[in-house]
Amino acid sequence: MFVIKAEVSDPVPRTFTFLAQKTMYGGKQIATGDTIFVFASENQGGRGLVAKGVVTAADAVPRRRGIARQTPRVNVSIRRMALAKRRLGRRELKAFVDWNDGRPETELNFKLYRQATNKIVGISHAAETFLRGFF
Repeated sequence: MFVIKAEVSDPVPRTFTFLAQKTMYGGKQIATGDTIFVFASENQGGRGLVAKGVVTAADAVPRRRGIARQTPRVNVSIRRMALAKRRLGRRELKAFVDWNDGRPETELNFKLYRQATNKIVGISHAAETFLRGFF
């Protein structure tokens, strides 16, 4: 299971395409058929969790020559399966900062908001179960 935090101007379309997205915390393992939760980045005016979907295409972006350290990037297409019914974003996750408490809220806060960058991240089964409760 995966989460993408990216610029989402409209959460309603049936498909999303995100190009050259950074990957962290196992995000580069994303593949066609995987479940993914879409967060609209608050840095670009979004509101956090907006949709759940299925990855319809995932392709690694080739590394650029001459650059020593590069974060792996992927292009992904997602078919939206559901829209979030409740709000979940930076404001709701901000209080969960005990990085070792094992809570899904803390995992999401750490992976999505500890660094402000947009990204695709792998999540635990507990975090997936928690997120499913928003649909």
